[in-house]
Amino acid sequence: FTATFPYVVLTILFVRGITLEGALTGIMYYLTPQWDKILDAKVWGDAASQIFYSLGCAWGGLITMASYNKFHNNCYRDSIIISITNCATSVYAGFVIFSILGFMANHLGVDVSKVADHGPGLAFVAYPEALTLLPISPLWSILFFFMLILLGLGTQFCLLETLVTAIVDEVGNEWIIRRKTFVTLGVAVVGFLLGVPLTTQAGIYWLLLMDNYAASFSLVVISCIMCVAIMYIYGHRNYFKDIEMMLGFPPPLFFQICWRFISPAIIFFILVFTVIQYRPISYNDYIYPTWAISIGFLMALSSVICIPIYAIYKVCCSEGDTLLERLKNATKASKDWGPVLAEHRSGRYAPAFSPSTEPHLEVQPLQPEKGRSEAAAASP
Repeated sequence: FTATFPYVVLTILFVRGITLEGALTGIMYYLTPQWDKILDAKVWGDAASQIFYSLGCAWGGLITMASYNKFHNNCYRDSIIISITNCATSVYAGFVIFSILGFMANHLGVDVSKVADHGPGLAFVAYPEALTLLPISPLWSILFFFMLILLGLGTQFCLLETLVTAIVDEVGNEWIIRRKTFVTLGVAVVGFLLGVPLTTQAGIYWLLLMDNYAASFSLVVISCIMCVAIMYIYGHRNYFKDIEMMLGFPPPLFFQICWRFISPAIIFFILVFTVIQYRPISYNDYIYPTWAISIGFLMALSSVICIPIYAIYKVCCSEGDTLLERLKNATKASKDWGPVLAEHRSGRYAPAFSPSTEPHLEVQPLQPEKGRSEAAAASP
């Protein structure tokens, strides 16, 4: 319901929006590109954050949900469907938003750029204000905010399940598995308490701080590390063979090239440009103080610093006399790496054959004829 009903609300608002005077002006503003922004690093960073957030890349949610699929599930088909649906939904939502904003600009006699706010202000300030100008405005406002609540709940379901699954799988004992409900409750309560400051008068400032640091920079860094780790440490050949084992066919050449070269390069350049053209955030006329910027950097580093820390820990715990030997052993797959179920362990994951474990028949010595006759007579 949380995934499908928002489309119903979007369609209702779209039909209402395009019937308003000035809607075409807003849609044309939405479709007209601003080429002077093409070299702005912030635009590319925001675009990357939007893709990561809407698709769930580098959040862990996709990996968590995929772990509940069947082993031979066609993830190639699923990825194509999800990507196209996500892109189409974003474009469709843009028509819904800017048709109403075009009506608002026409009603106020100003340009659309004057009413089209950016960031959270678009959804929580500009668009609701435009809805108040419509007839029966409470109805449209209720539908809009009900849609936002459903979208938020759907996102929280995924994020909550990601945290809970990570905790339960990492601990892995029977005690915590049987008490997964209490773990879920504990994570939900902690998340609720951490979200309380966002409901205060300073909530919008904290929201922008987290959105600019915790939900953008760290995602780009994590995704770049994931591409490098999978393609060049685990090995692209191993990864492609794993996909072929699960799907029954190798990934297309286009995806292989993207995973190996294009995706890491694009993500890396976005990261570099974002750092080079970094500007302290602000909200309207408010300039964030130094202590707030420091908190933002700490939030961004908190989800990234664990990667090098665990890498150092893994190297220190690996066998080897030299650092190079430890590094090689740390980057090798463990002996039990592979599908969990024995029925899925095929190809290079098949159990190794050895004469010591070869099943054999136990040959009994031949009995004399008399003994066989006695045994036959003794049997019923």
